[in-house]
Amino acid sequence: MRFRNEAEAPHFLQYISYYRLKGYWWDTQSDRVAHTFQDNIFFEDIIERYNFDRHLRLILFDAIERIEVALRTQMIYHLSLAHGSLWYLDANLFSDPVKHANNLTSLMREFGYSQEIFIKDHKNRHGNADPDAWKIMEIVSMGTLSKFYKLLQHNLPAKSAIAKGLGLNLHTELSSWLEAITYVRNIVAHHSRLYSRDMVKRPMLNIRNPQAAWLNNQLTSQQQKKVFLIISCMLYICNKVTPGHQIKQKIKELIRTNPSIPVYKFGFLNDWNQQDLWR
Repeated sequence: MRFRNEAEAPHFLQYISYYRLKGYWWDTQSDRVAHTFQDNIFFEDIIERYNFDRHLRLILFDAIERIEVALRTQMIYHLSLAHGSLWYLDANLFSDPVKHANNLTSLMREFGYSQEIFIKDHKNRHGNADPDAWKIMEIVSMGTLSKFYKLLQHNLPAKSAIAKGLGLNLHTELSSWLEAITYVRNIVAHHSRLYSRDMVKRPMLNIRNPQAAWLNNQLTSQQQKKVFLIISCMLYICNKVTPGHQIKQKIKELIRTNPSIPVYKFGFLNDWNQQDLWR
C-alpha cells in the first residue's frame, strides 16, 4: 500500500484499528494470501472509504429512528384498540406459545432495566402490576418489537392494519423488511462496516404490490444481496411515515460529493438512480 502523506498515517491507525480498516482494503489486494496490493492503492483512499461508510451509517440511523418510532406507534394503536392494553401478554394472539414466552421474557427484562421516568413512575405507583402496552412498547428494542410483530397471528386485522400503516399490503412482506432493517440497525449501532458486506437478512419483494413502483427496473442479484435493497426499503417506508424527509437527498449528495468511492460495493449499480424511488 502506498501513502500520499505517510507521516499522517500513524494518527489514523492510533484511533481507528487495523482490523476495522482492513474491511475497506480487502478487495484491493492482488494476492490475499501474501497480502500484496494492486497498483496505486493509497492509504488515504481507504480512509475516504471508511469515512463515506461512516457518513452513510449516520444517515441510515435517521431513517431507522423514523421507522422504529412509527412501528411502535402503529402496534400500540391498532393492537390496543382491538385487544386491550395488555395484548402483549395474550398468548392466543401469537402463533407460537414458546416463542411468545421467550419474547415476553426479553420484553420484561428490558422493562426491568429501563430508567425512563414514566417506567419508574409506573413501578412507584403500581408496584408489580403489568404495564400498559403504550408504556412498555416505548422502551423495547426494535429487535424484540419486530419479533412480536412477526409472531402475531396472521388472521388478525390489526396485523394487516399495521402493515398498511407503514405503506405495505402484506404483513409477511413487512415482517421480512423489519428483520432486514433490524439487521442493518445492529450493524449501524455497533459502528460496523456496510461497505462490501453481503446482507444476512434480505427483505422479501412482492412484485405484485402496485404500490412498489420503485421495482420498475429489475434489481440485479448484486443489488439484492447488498445494503442497497434494504436502504430502498427504508426509504419506501419513510416516504409513508415522514413525508418531506431529506434522507434520499442526503444519500444522493453523499454519493455525488464522493465520486471516487466505488458505491457498487453497497449495491448502488449504474442504474440505481433510475428507479422511481430514487428519482
